[in-house]
Amino acid sequence: MSFSVNTNVGAMTALQYLNETQGQLSQTQSAINSGLKVSSAKDNGAIFAIAQGERSDVAGFVSVTNSLNNGGSLIDTAMSAGQSISDLLIQLKQQALSASDTSLDTSSRQAINANFTALRDQITSIVKNAVFNGVNLVDGSTTKIEALASSDGTRHVTTSSQNFSLSSTIVTLTSTGTVSTQAKASSMITTIQSSLTNVDSALAQLSAGSAKFSIQATFVSKLSDTLTAGIGNLVDANMANESAMLQSLQVKQQLGIQALSIANQAPQSILSLFK
Repeated sequence: MSFSVNTNVGAMTALQYLNETQGQLSQTQSAINSGLKVSSAKDNGAIFAIAQGERSDVAGFVSVTNSLNNGGSLIDTAMSAGQSISDLLIQLKQQALSASDTSLDTSSRQAINANFTALRDQITSIVKNAVFNGVNLVDGSTTKIEALASSDGTRHVTTSSQNFSLSSTIVTLTSTGTVSTQAKASSMITTIQSSLTNVDSALAQLSAGSAKFSIQATFVSKLSDTLTAGIGNLVDANMANESAMLQSLQVKQQLGIQALSIANQAPQSILSLFK
């Protein structure tokens, strides 16, 4: 090696290694501060792109979960209304049976009919008030409820609505139906029994729909957790490894500074040639 005051190869080499150590140390410190080994595209473009795609799916599943929960609550509201109407129909059948008794006097029949009409009108009240988030699934105003099932919005979970209004195909009891006479009461028993059977069948369909929404919500929750764990595997820093690497790089940094200092002192030896 030649002696030169203009070019110090040893110092340049020491500086290159020191700069490399500084870069690694900066990356390690960033991983420790953020908890991420890949916090930007600069760290690893391919991994960052994959992680961002998975993050997009996870964010989408938040909306999916909200949609499924909203749909499930709407179905639960409809089922509560249906169960109440089923209970009312049982009471109405009892009133109709009582009114069909030929031995009743006029005042007794009128009293039973008054109870009957009050219970009948309560069905309408329940149907009108079975509203969740502005949607009524039991008054015939909508045909189905639909919720998101995928993070890209292309798939949905649906279930049919049920019309529990008076004079509908399910509740065939009319809004003017009474048991004011023995003949009407006898006829009403069959009508109410048919309505009761229809309502119970409709409740079974709503229950099946509720199960679909619940199953999908559970699946989405598990899938979201799995994707989140996968993102962590891709980008999260192993803090134990990063701690060990930090100590190693700090030692290399100190040694690099010393090596650079020694290399910078080398030209001083040239002065001894000119004494």
